[in-house]
Amino acid sequence: MTNLKFHSSSPADLEGDLASLRGDCARMASHWSVPAETVAEPVSPALINGVRVPAGSARLLDSMSDYGD
Repeated sequence: MTNLKFHSSSPADLEGDLASLRGDCARMASHWSVPAETVAEPVSPALINGVRVPAGSARLLDSMSDYGD
């Protein structure tokens, strides 16, 4: 499904369709770089402190169902 060919050199068409979006992506693909893989080091739970959750957010999460509706 990868088709990196494009025929238009016009600027991005904000009202365009999927084909114009794919063309825009194809033009930008050479500008994107893949970052080096980073590995997150584990953090001791004793070092995690000071996290505060606003009361409104806590109530919102508390009112959500565990498995979705």
